[in-house]
Amino acid sequence: MFIDTHAHLNMPDYIDLNDVIERAKQAKIEAIINVGFDLDSSKASVKLSSDFDFIFSSVGIHPHDASSDNSAKIDELKKLAKNDKVVAIGETGLDYYKNLSPKDAQVDLFLKHIALAQDLSLPLIIHARRSYEDVLKILHEEGRGKLTGVMHCFSGDANIARLCLDLGFYISIAGPVTFKKADDLREIAKFVPIDRLLIETDCPYLAPDPNRGKRNEPSFMISTAKKIAEIRGLKLEDFALKTTENAKRLFTKLKS
Repeated sequence: MFIDTHAHLNMPDYIDLNDVIERAKQAKIEAIINVGFDLDSSKASVKLSSDFDFIFSSVGIHPHDASSDNSAKIDELKKLAKNDKVVAIGETGLDYYKNLSPKDAQVDLFLKHIALAQDLSLPLIIHARRSYEDVLKILHEEGRGKLTGVMHCFSGDANIARLCLDLGFYISIAGPVTFKKADDLREIAKFVPIDRLLIETDCPYLAPDPNRGKRNEPSFMISTAKKIAEIRGLKLEDFALKTTENAKRLFTKLKS
């Protein structure tokens, strides 16, 4: 019924992983994309996707880790990405909020991920925090209309959303859309065309109300889905169908 397009279930928070998986199935989560953020987590993500039929994976190195020499790691990611259950490259992008790595190193690593996605014909999972202008500029220059992917956990305004859509990217909304003061994000959830909208948990982070502050998990995504369906005036079943179709259109390996 639903697809969680961004999770991190291989993190140590999930010592009760089997119970988390069972709750996800009970909540009618049809598929989960488990997202790598460094080489070790990417390997763990691929392993996790081999252990559970309805879990898929992506491989990538977060911009926070861009300051180290990642050339050899990119080669490793390329090998991992050839696995049948790897559906995307990422998460990758730019993060200017904490600047844990120099901007030039972040850009260089982002370009390597883009080249990898182009080489393997896979979509990108983009992390952009206070960096949308540079992210969009790079995607425009490097993509030449041939890149696709998702802006994960979107936090920009309507103009940024429009530019992302113009580049052919999808917009993914996470748990904060349910927060009391998240009026701007709710406007985005209403603004994005229904055929370009995805949902996610980004678990273990960003649990939606009424579970805000707790460890997030895929079953909680139903609260996010209910809120967006309400905003858009859709039945939950119809919203589930559309966002699931969108996920399968973008991440084509989910269909197999």
